[in-house]
Amino acid sequence: MGQGSNFRRRLKVFTVALTIYLDYKTIQKKDKWITVDKRNDLWEKAHERNANRLLSAIIELEGLWVKLGQYLSTRADVLPDAYIQLLKQLQDSLPPRPLSEVYQTIEKELGKPKSEIFTDFDETPLATASIAQVHRSRLKDGRDVVVKVQHKGIKDVILQDLKNARTIVEWIAWAEPQFDFSPVIDEWCNEAPRELDFNIEAENTRKVARNLNYRSRQSDSSTANYVDVLIPEVIQSAEKVLVLEYMDGVRLNDKAALEALGVDKQGLVESITRAYAHQIYIDGFFNGDPHPGNFLVSKEPPFRPVLLDFGLTKSISSNMKQALAKMFLASAEDYAALLSAFTEMGLRLRLDVPEESMSAINMLFRQSTPAKESLENMKTLNKERESNMKSVKEKMQKYEKSAHRNPVDAFPSDAVIFMRVLNLLRGLSSLLDVHIVYLDIMRPFAESTLMAGNVRNELAENSGWIFDSPVHSQVETKLRHLLLELGRQQYITGIQVCAYKDGKVIIDTAAGILGKYDPRPVQPDSLFSVFSATKGVTAGLVHWMVDKGKFSLADIVANLWPDFAVNGKETCKVSHVLNHTAGLHNAMLDVIKEDPYLMCNWEESLKRVATAKPESAPGSEQKYHSLSFGWLCGGLIEQASGKKFQEILEEAFIRPLDINGELYIGIPPGVESRLASLSLDMQDMQKVVSMNFPRISQEENGSTKLEGATAFGDIAEAISALPSLFNMLFIRRAIIPAANGHCSARALARYYAALATGGVIPPRPSSSEPPLGSHPHVPVFPSREVKNKKKSKTGNCVRSSRKEEKKTTEPKKDNVMNGSCLHDESENASASLFDRTDIHQAFLGLGQYEELVHPDGKFGLGFRRYNAKRIVGSKTRKMAFGHSGIGGSTALCDPNHNFAIAITVNKMSLGGATRKIIQLVYSELGLPLPDEFSTSGESGPDMQLNLRGL
Repeated sequence: MGQGSNFRRRLKVFTVALTIYLDYKTIQKKDKWITVDKRNDLWEKAHERNANRLLSAIIELEGLWVKLGQYLSTRADVLPDAYIQLLKQLQDSLPPRPLSEVYQTIEKELGKPKSEIFTDFDETPLATASIAQVHRSRLKDGRDVVVKVQHKGIKDVILQDLKNARTIVEWIAWAEPQFDFSPVIDEWCNEAPRELDFNIEAENTRKVARNLNYRSRQSDSSTANYVDVLIPEVIQSAEKVLVLEYMDGVRLNDKAALEALGVDKQGLVESITRAYAHQIYIDGFFNGDPHPGNFLVSKEPPFRPVLLDFGLTKSISSNMKQALAKMFLASAEDYAALLSAFTEMGLRLRLDVPEESMSAINMLFRQSTPAKESLENMKTLNKERESNMKSVKEKMQKYEKSAHRNPVDAFPSDAVIFMRVLNLLRGLSSLLDVHIVYLDIMRPFAESTLMAGNVRNELAENSGWIFDSPVHSQVETKLRHLLLELGRQQYITGIQVCAYKDGKVIIDTAAGILGKYDPRPVQPDSLFSVFSATKGVTAGLVHWMVDKGKFSLADIVANLWPDFAVNGKETCKVSHVLNHTAGLHNAMLDVIKEDPYLMCNWEESLKRVATAKPESAPGSEQKYHSLSFGWLCGGLIEQASGKKFQEILEEAFIRPLDINGELYIGIPPGVESRLASLSLDMQDMQKVVSMNFPRISQEENGSTKLEGATAFGDIAEAISALPSLFNMLFIRRAIIPAANGHCSARALARYYAALATGGVIPPRPSSSEPPLGSHPHVPVFPSREVKNKKKSKTGNCVRSSRKEEKKTTEPKKDNVMNGSCLHDESENASASLFDRTDIHQAFLGLGQYEELVHPDGKFGLGFRRYNAKRIVGSKTRKMAFGHSGIGGSTALCDPNHNFAIAITVNKMSLGGATRKIIQLVYSELGLPLPDEFSTSGESGPDMQLNLRGL
């Protein structure tokens, strides 16, 4: 191909691309000024016009552009129908090359004239594609075969087309920054030349056939991983000629023929999907070009799919298989594991705004739909995307230089081919008008790959399930044995346990994995969602405000929060809020059931709680305020302090306790890699359904109503939704002070160790790795310009100071620990969180505070009270306080024995594992066991209380 031909092809490509681009930009401008009816007609004509332009150019140019057209013709789920109807012509056949050229190539490549190899050679090709054409033939031994012959000079054409395509992609990325397809074209440039060597394709075909057990047929058809497809046998190959076994079949896009044969199109596409799931997740070797022209359907029952053309295949490493499996499984409900998968496969997101790319992955794995439904679905998805991007843009508006950057900093080549395959498979289902739920079909293959590398498999052989960290005491040694046993019995996925006795750490153990689909080990600094255990921290903040003289426990809430003085709440006191007697236990619950995401809107939640009407008179009865507790406390704190909730949290507890980066109520961007992912203990879920304990509700006429199994079935349904809901980054980043704490056990235990001594901060532990408090509390990203850096007076610690943005929910950035800074252990040795000497009585609602709490209620002032018998004598008294969360995470302290413990878990259960751990630790230390953790029962404390809060 001469220079003149190269120039003409290049000119044609750019002319067509520019013409189509300018046409659509013109339509966009006209669109704003016409009616809806005319608008639809305008766009339909534009699609037809530009589809014809594109098809004409592809037929004229051939080469790589035919492959592009074939790919686009499968995307009925995204492209207008005009493109699909015209471009699908490319799936059938192109004009054939002259027979003389074909015979010349056969003789040159196979070393013999055609007549010495074949007794019969059909001069009319079965198909002509972009790279080669295929003829049916018969060998001398009588076997029917097909002969694939490469077009003469096609290699130079393909390479030139790749250069042109790269230029167009770069130009589009410049003109429309949100459409940067550079990773895709880079991968094509790497892989396309390999398609031109048919010896490689021959070996690829043999390997896929072996992997899918096609010839041996030894796989068990009853297993979820069974694959039933046909693959032609390789007879002979050369660089430009490939001879394969002939298989008679119907083209996949011949819907009339498929219907005449009675083919189950749904089952057909599912079989193809299973075959590709096996190739990707089990074999790590897959065909990267599953367009309709590369499939046939056998004409004999059971009408199995025939897989053809293995020129473009991809081999991936074991680590990449694991990452792709994790990405697939986590895409539906586990954002932390999804981000981990991205990192493992080399896909680097901008961690300040990862939502956009993660949204794209979720859309990739969505259920497929027929073509007629797909465009409507895409419109809906686009609306959702635009809505989500508003919040992303708000986060980015301070950083104008980065506002138009692609949220993906690096995209690995393996992932490009993988996503291309999934998109092509989606196109097949749209082409045949069938619904495919990819998560259901591909899940068994992905799970088998992920579980093969799961650290849980090491439990039976060694103790690798326990994170390697120092043992602080004999009780910790026994605890680790218990954790191994609980792990073997699958009561635990991931867990942290930390305990203090007399101000010193006696337990600091991490074990298990970060999530069902995230086999990375739990570490001491991993962050767990602790649900209602968050209330213990929030309650502590209210007491801190009281201690600093901002208000008193007897103050009227409305005097501090003017908007609160409506609907019969004028007499509600601060103590009523802490004691769960405000009468607002159901505030917002009905609204949240309709729209769970409303609880992520901090200002709106405060507004609704402030205007809510109590169901009972303040102070009259104690009912658990499952979610409203946090907004009531948060509103009080912000109104009385004039600061944001998270600012007070940092000022009161984070910095004094030196637990930077390990306790949050609403996580900041940048900590995602340390998040543990929630999952559900399905055995305990069955117990929830069977519990059937009654609930009593008050009717309007004053009578009571007993609700049993039906109501609890609703609770079971709500529980099953919790992991996927609270695994979402959108939820994790929300300020929900009653239920959205994220922390490590060692940070939570340190907080309770301070509460156990009335606020005296214990010495800083030195044995943990990484050291507690060594993470920056609010990570700083390279894309952000950090100003006014100052050196601290202590060592090389760098503290960043930034001007506070008005009307922002982010905490102040001043005095934020840098990751390399370690404090002197004696720095906070004599410091205290509280000045009052009777703070324990305030927490428990005892002594002078007894009149502020409901008689014999489970709660003191913000904390759950635990009863225990003294070691000497048999009298039971309230000796401990803390809070448990739904699922099993728990923290508590016993001031009488200067003991504190925190347990964080990510496998949500009824708390049985937590109960066993508490029992062991208390027994070994000789401490009086709280009645709520007694040996009777299988669940942890307050599980029914927490469940009813749903």
